[in-house]
Amino acid sequence: MVDYVYDSAMRQQALSIPSLLKQQYEDIEPQVRKLFSFQEIFSLQNIIFTGCGDSYVAGWIMQSAFCELTGMRTEVVKTVDLARYYPKKRLGGAPMSPLVIAVSNSGKVARLTEAVMRARQNGAYVLAVTGDENSPLAMNADRILKLVIPKYPSCPGTRSYAASLLALYLLGIRIGEVRGKYTMDQAKAMRKEILAQAEQLESLMPTIDLQMQDLAGRWKDLPAFDFIGGGIDEATAFFSMAKVYEAIGKFASCVNIEEWLHLNFFMRDRKNITTILIASSKNAGQSRIRETLGYIHKLERPLVVISDKGKDFWQVEAEYVMVPTFDFEYSFALTSFVPICLLLGNIQTMIGEVSGRGKDDAWSFTRGAKSIRESEIVIL
Repeated sequence: MVDYVYDSAMRQQALSIPSLLKQQYEDIEPQVRKLFSFQEIFSLQNIIFTGCGDSYVAGWIMQSAFCELTGMRTEVVKTVDLARYYPKKRLGGAPMSPLVIAVSNSGKVARLTEAVMRARQNGAYVLAVTGDENSPLAMNADRILKLVIPKYPSCPGTRSYAASLLALYLLGIRIGEVRGKYTMDQAKAMRKEILAQAEQLESLMPTIDLQMQDLAGRWKDLPAFDFIGGGIDEATAFFSMAKVYEAIGKFASCVNIEEWLHLNFFMRDRKNITTILIASSKNAGQSRIRETLGYIHKLERPLVVISDKGKDFWQVEAEYVMVPTFDFEYSFALTSFVPICLLLGNIQTMIGEVSGRGKDDAWSFTRGAKSIRESEIVIL
């Protein structure tokens, strides 16, 4: 790693994503092929994704992908909802149905353990996607998809999020392939594009890195961030909002492109609200994205668009951060979050902030993730 005046653990993790995607592909793809038999895959009827924080966002994105890839009814349910409020009658009734895919790299989040325990108790089949096969999550699952993520300096989830996305995407491709939703050649093309995304991101990274350093210098003192996206891009916007909280502790919001024009544009301090729009060129809301960009420009908000296309495509004056192009829509999520992590890693260093507020006295209850790992488990 070369010297860099604003280097941080978060920046280092973000820069490592291309090599991580390639490494994780080689590790996860063979696992996915052996995870379920053909008979088991054909027996699946519906799928529930669950997780907390970044893991919930990964499920949110891949829930849409699974609907298209597998043709099955899929949903994403928050862990507390699955644990305490989800109807019991929808947690069983047929072999391996529903399949609950529970995502957590640590596998130690109490509410997630509670959710899968309740789901299994009522007839669901649980797949744990986790980095710890001896964790409470893994011990309460029927099957495990193991994530082996090489260690890096600690920071708000970046590499773990990428690995979770990749694992779920590969699983969706495999299930759809076996169920005959597309040909083997089409499945091969989807897998090949994952590696192509990694290669493209690697070549674009020096440019993105410099852009984010420049933006960080201009935006480091602004008090608030407003993230916008439509469809699965809204999930990436939500992930981005979470990173602001974790990395620099500033105010942040996340909203979809339609609700922005019902709500967020009313905010008064318009020239001091950092506005970031996540926009895939295959997003079905293209026309609304263009309209929204026009209104943001009119408000003179600080604006950047993270996309695989630039001004010629979106037809609105803005600063564009270019991420890899793609053929399959869900590939965009594998790389569109990376500029955000670079930006916040830079800002964190520039303003002298510490991830998680350094667990000082006011935040002492978060040390060792105590507030999420030591919560009372109640099976209803």
